[in-house]
Amino acid sequence: MKLYSGTSAQFIEDTIQNQIAEKLKASFFLHFRYFPSDSEVKSWKNSLRAISQIFQYSALTNDNGIFLEYQLPINSQRLDCMITGKNADGTENAVIIELKQWDQCEESDGQNEVVTWVAGSKKDLLHPSVQVGRYQLYLQDTLTAFYEDNPIDLYACAYLHNYNYYSDDVIFADKFSESLNKYPLFTGDDVNKLKDYLSSKVGSGNGMEILNKIENSKYRPSKKLMDHVGNTIKGNSEYILLDKQQIIYDKIFAFARDGFHDKQKQVVIIKGGPGTGKSVIALNLMADLLLKGYNAHYATGSKAFTETLREIIGRRGGVQFKYFNSYMDAKLNDIDVLICDEAHRIRKTSNNRFMKKEQRTDLPQIAEIINASKVSVFFIDDDQVVRPDEIGSVSYITKYALENNCKIYMEELDAQFRCNGSDGFINWINNTLSIKKTANVIWDSNDDFEFKIFNSPVDLDNAIKEKVGEGHSARLTAGFCWKWSEANSDGTLVEDVIVGDFKRPWNAKPNARRLNRNIPESSLWAYDPNGINQVGCIYTAQGFEFDYVGIIFGKDLTYDLDTQSWEGHKEHSHDTVVKRSKEQFVDLVKNTYRVLLTRGMKGCYIYFMDKDTERFFKSRIE
Repeated sequence: MKLYSGTSAQFIEDTIQNQIAEKLKASFFLHFRYFPSDSEVKSWKNSLRAISQIFQYSALTNDNGIFLEYQLPINSQRLDCMITGKNADGTENAVIIELKQWDQCEESDGQNEVVTWVAGSKKDLLHPSVQVGRYQLYLQDTLTAFYEDNPIDLYACAYLHNYNYYSDDVIFADKFSESLNKYPLFTGDDVNKLKDYLSSKVGSGNGMEILNKIENSKYRPSKKLMDHVGNTIKGNSEYILLDKQQIIYDKIFAFARDGFHDKQKQVVIIKGGPGTGKSVIALNLMADLLLKGYNAHYATGSKAFTETLREIIGRRGGVQFKYFNSYMDAKLNDIDVLICDEAHRIRKTSNNRFMKKEQRTDLPQIAEIINASKVSVFFIDDDQVVRPDEIGSVSYITKYALENNCKIYMEELDAQFRCNGSDGFINWINNTLSIKKTANVIWDSNDDFEFKIFNSPVDLDNAIKEKVGEGHSARLTAGFCWKWSEANSDGTLVEDVIVGDFKRPWNAKPNARRLNRNIPESSLWAYDPNGINQVGCIYTAQGFEFDYVGIIFGKDLTYDLDTQSWEGHKEHSHDTVVKRSKEQFVDLVKNTYRVLLTRGMKGCYIYFMDKDTERFFKSRIE
């Protein structure tokens, strides 16, 4: 999708006649069904006038092609401007130009960011060269025009037309030198330099044919990207399949291979509880599908899980790792195989509270996912639903697939590859929390998996940190029984989790900005070593595993010894979404603690705030 395309001569004329912003505004409305903000229209007027003058000065009027507001495939980001044409040797080229109205910026702690004034406040934003460089890599990796037969050479630069050049400006800091060399940044003083740069790339014109080639090319990740993602995963020794994991993996791969050419859509559903290896299979499947040339995507409903995967794989390969709501604008069968991990987190629709009315849709999220892919693979655990708006379940997905004439393959994982391979511990937790009846009513304290109850949260915290000191991975978590404050102005966190003398902050909020350098972002709490200094909540812990997990079991869920039943206490919960659920509250909180209790591979340490609940757990230990 693009809001404007045409020749450079037409673009210059539209700018001179003050029509360009209005044309973009009208095109925006036709596509999105609502009008752009006044600030965006003002930005178009200012920045496009500036780049139009550069094109005029550079004499780029010989049938050069122009894209404005070109949307990246399967992505909400839009390029400001792209110009196409040939160089003096007749090579087909395209140049992405990132346009900024900035006039100054400040240093940021981030490796790829600067601080600048945007929309009424200072914000950390990607350095323009880093930003436009990622656009270039994304298109080179995903659009056939840039990597198949006779590919178009793609370049990228940034033009800050209101910025004055100073050699010691933070925007030219050493940490940006590699990006600046690859993707040059031009200030308002660099008109002649920008003219020479563009002339060397597209100065011979004849760009409309190139523009059409880009517009008609297909979205499909290049083999280079597939190798990068696949080999990165395969190089990680943690991702080894065992026993039934391997069997199910082989079945899914064959199903995906056979279903690739089938006109009837294929739906694969893999059920499994905590630690049964769902994510391990999913990641191996993702790796091998990419290496075999399939356009595979890996989607989850968890920002923490997705962002951590992107961090591990690297930002370039990270373009293949998406969210369930990433497919609202996807075309039919855009993706060969779409792997949905933690599919129990699928929601009714992809709408959210930040969307304008015109953007909202009644199309179910499950429909968007299945429509976008030839083969859809769902890894799911019905008992990990922790929010009332999460409706993914085996029955829900099966019902939709049958109603829409999809082929279905279903399998269940049962062996435990977490909790030291102990089926007994998972079953005991299910039974003790009255989630499902199992044969494991009593926990055998001689089991290789270590379950330990502590007398205070201080002792619990010390034990978890001791495990980290021994070289293990470990994290402290808690039920959502304390408020979750915004970060302090100095980037530190408020110590919200208070139990007697014990005080710790929650992990950072997802929207936290300019955190202290020793505090990880919310999405990286489980991965960053500094996460040991905060208490994790369900939304940052779900989907991850550690050698040892610690849990502060709050008073939002207690066991009544007289009635011999579990009771929910909304007055002790600070999860506003879960509290609004009338019938589901107890079940959702049970699922929350089940998830937290099953994050450990070698041990689970726990402190109970309610002593009757502690006594009940102890009564279930041999």
